[in-house]
Amino acid sequence: MYSLLLRWMKRFLMSLGALLLLATLLFIAGNFWVLASTARYINGPFEQCRVTDVAIVFGTSHWTRGGLRNPHFHARMRTSARLIADQRVQHLLLSGDNRTQAYNEPRAMWRDLYRRGVPAEQLTMDFAGFSTYDTMVRARDVFQLEEALLVTQSWHLPRAIFIGRALGMDVTGCIAEEQPAADVWRLKMREWVARIATLGDLYLWRREPYFLGPAEPIELHRQEEGDESEGSRSEGVSATTVDSTVESVDSDAALLFLQTQQADTQPEKSLER
Repeated sequence: MYSLLLRWMKRFLMSLGALLLLATLLFIAGNFWVLASTARYINGPFEQCRVTDVAIVFGTSHWTRGGLRNPHFHARMRTSARLIADQRVQHLLLSGDNRTQAYNEPRAMWRDLYRRGVPAEQLTMDFAGFSTYDTMVRARDVFQLEEALLVTQSWHLPRAIFIGRALGMDVTGCIAEEQPAADVWRLKMREWVARIATLGDLYLWRREPYFLGPAEPIELHRQEEGDESEGSRSEGVSATTVDSTVESVDSDAALLFLQTQQADTQPEKSLER
């Protein structure tokens, strides 16, 4: 009896070890697939970022959990404002999480970019970008984008580009450069897991975005060089002006909040925005 139990335990442990080894190999292979297939679409120095009509800016919290300014957020905003100022893109789609009235990533991005001198007519907010996957599906189906420049950190770009290209979009990445941050290692680790979840979203369970809604094509407002409106791109936009202007767009956030609250279930929090 004892020898039989010992043999059974030995077989169980060997099977478990084989399954863990297989899972590890699949985990590594999946990440390698995402990284290898998107590397050529990521532009390093800012000057190499592709000139296109629309850039998609991915949302993240304005502040860290410790109450400090989030360097990832501000790096994305600096890069996005520079893309507009240098006329490398004509419009910014700001996509982020707005599932509660107290938390609004697109509005925080809008305020920051407006203070940096980006004209309001060159900004569109997507209040239902609950995850990277949702952002890309909505960019294609709601905002009718066939091509775009993606603005986020280097560790996030491979997944975002992989999703966009799997959806049939012509997307490339522009790295939001920043100073080294203490929590980058944690985000990179989470990103490894998120890439595998993305493969499941795309090829296994083919999940739908939490909230889609009707089509809202982006209208481009092109500006010629030397246009008088160039003067509006100054860093000195007052907080009062920002607050009064953003009130006119907050109604869209409130409407979407009410619409999403009518859904049957609450979305799960994504591994990484």
